[in-house]
Amino acid sequence: MTPQNLLVLPLSTPKLSIGCPILDGCLGGGIPCNCITELVGESGSGKTQVCLQLTVRAQLPPSHGGLGGSSLYIHTEFSFPLRRLQQLANHYQASHANLIGLNPLEDIYVHAVHDAQQMVHVLRDIETFMGIGHTRLPVKLIVIDSIAALFGSQYDRTPADLKRRSEMFFKISGKLKALANKFGVAVVLTNQVVDVIGPSDGIDGVRLGNLECLHTSARRVSPALGLAWAHCVNSRVFLSRHEESVGVNSPYAHSTSISSQTQRRLNVVFAPHLAPASSQFVITKEGVVGVSTAKIWAEAQGINIFIQYHFW
Repeated sequence: MTPQNLLVLPLSTPKLSIGCPILDGCLGGGIPCNCITELVGESGSGKTQVCLQLTVRAQLPPSHGGLGGSSLYIHTEFSFPLRRLQQLANHYQASHANLIGLNPLEDIYVHAVHDAQQMVHVLRDIETFMGIGHTRLPVKLIVIDSIAALFGSQYDRTPADLKRRSEMFFKISGKLKALANKFGVAVVLTNQVVDVIGPSDGIDGVRLGNLECLHTSARRVSPALGLAWAHCVNSRVFLSRHEESVGVNSPYAHSTSISSQTQRRLNVVFAPHLAPASSQFVITKEGVVGVSTAKIWAEAQGINIFIQYHFW
């Protein structure tokens, strides 16, 4: 009998495709079920955009990169971006009319949570809600946007409060992992970043993952909530953004104007099933899509090429 290479065997864990082969390639096929994936980045890096896209795509059948299920979207700060979700839903309904419901928003359940203690109670209600199974499609995706906002002002820096905060971390993450395993759902959380001043030595002096340090908007940053929270998630993906000045030739004048262009990048920080990976991406009207290496190289050489973004 010929020995099999376990590294190339297909994984049995279902995965939710982002909808772009480039970004899915970085993530080993998409967001896995039965575990917690964290998207960390500054405001405007694209975390919420990815989450909204996932909630719509979750309704697609597994044969088209979805999970054939509905989504629970818990938002903890600001108002819910309903208009953007509607825009994405319209795009996917038009391009996958035979695979998705007439109104994709009917299979996305949104709830606001304002602090960690309320989140614990809501997670208990979610387990009951999922167990009853009264939704048109089974719940297959839980999004919390963002986890850091739940701990904004509840806890001081005293040892007693830090201990209580850590206990709450493990209580919330433990319940989410239990739901993920019990119902086979994907759990996606977003997290904020804080500025880092001092030596480049990771989180609290400990390096976690593939990147020695994280940079965004020309600042060195670290994921919020510290080392204790880092041990509560299974995978961490860093979304960064940088402003770049580019020259634009005017067709009406013999001059070049300078404009600012936002460059965004996705990096796998740590994940037990993934190798180090990175990709530049853009946010379009139709969603979040990766940019090919050929496109980046051509722009660096001053060559304008047409790029077609592929959606599954």
